[in-house]
Amino acid sequence: MSKPTVAIIGRPNVGKSTFFNYVVGKRISRDRVYADANWRGRNFILVDTGGIEPESDDVILSQMRRQADMAIEIADVILFITDIKQGVTAADHDIALMLKKSKKPIILICNKSDTF
Repeated sequence: MSKPTVAIIGRPNVGKSTFFNYVVGKRISRDRVYADANWRGRNFILVDTGGIEPESDDVILSQMRRQADMAIEIADVILFITDIKQGVTAADHDIALMLKKSKKPIILICNKSDTF
């Protein structure tokens, strides 16, 4: 049986890579990085993605969105990370609608509550 794949999705600077590094237990580079992970006795592949800016025409941000789309496509479960200090933004709403279309299980993580 293959390991499930878990994709971390969200806007830039909500703490996706910090969360990724915490779960895998070491600091790894950014933008659609894969690592084997174990959390509470469950093995899985964790995918870190660059931040999604749904309304951007910037070339680099568009490429990051494409990388996130690929991660969503292969994921068995999606972790949608938001920044609780900023509340729900228009970009969060757009990302939530995009994730809903994937028809994959989604877990909402409200990050940065420790500094709220």
